[in-house]
Amino acid sequence: MRVDVVTAAHAPNARYLAAAWSSLRAQTHRDWRWVIQLDGTDAGPLRAALRACGAASDPRVSVGIHSTTEGPAVSRNLALGRSTAPLIQNLDADDELEPSALSDLSHALDGHHLAGFAAGQARDLLPSGELREHQLPLSGGWLARGVLLEHWSTETGRYRLPIHPAGVMWRRDLLLSLGGWAAMRGMEDTGTLMAASARAGGVLIGAPTLRYRKHPEQISGRKSNFAGGGAQISLIRQRALHLLTAPGWQPSSPPSRSDQRGTS
Repeated sequence: MRVDVVTAAHAPNARYLAAAWSSLRAQTHRDWRWVIQLDGTDAGPLRAALRACGAASDPRVSVGIHSTTEGPAVSRNLALGRSTAPLIQNLDADDELEPSALSDLSHALDGHHLAGFAAGQARDLLPSGELREHQLPLSGGWLARGVLLEHWSTETGRYRLPIHPAGVMWRRDLLLSLGGWAAMRGMEDTGTLMAASARAGGVLIGAPTLRYRKHPEQISGRKSNFAGGGAQISLIRQRALHLLTAPGWQPSSPPSRSDQRGTS
């Protein structure tokens, strides 16, 4: 099944696009397309980086430009609007996918027809090249509706997400039903993941699928005067709890296997 890999890119991350591209070319799952949206008023460095690594001339690559600075959520949603594949894989411009990521995640969804999303383990990619693993609070397997919300710790000094939201593979139908990525500052992944978990079950696999690059320019590590973090967390929780009271998401296409699974 084809996968559209969605990437929002802005100029400070231009230097990492070649590594992201190399990780895509190394995928064992061959049926994919890279849908990139260039964010910011100056797309020159990003376009130059894509030309230098060969991605710009590859027919599997689709590049969109909107010429203003809108941030990750808007940029991803513009790319989502240009996508056509039934499966959507997020890949931030400064991260890398593990070689079997698309294969492992798409197979997990194929085996669980009622799952709206699949995620794997994320390893930190340090400046030294070392990969650092993290122990997740959840075991691999079926993720029932709302379980991610239950395991999301937001207490001061103890903040922790149950899975890494940046490397999730989505069924496009579910993502569209949520309105795409949430309009949050620095929490667009988290807001979307918690809403998705409230609408549909998912699958967590034991294998690593994402290399999450740690570097000084990354948006999540920047200091900011933004004072709305607590209000965002409250909104995410309220929305998820509301969605939990509504009927669950149902896939629009029939299962591909007679022995369909989804709640095992």
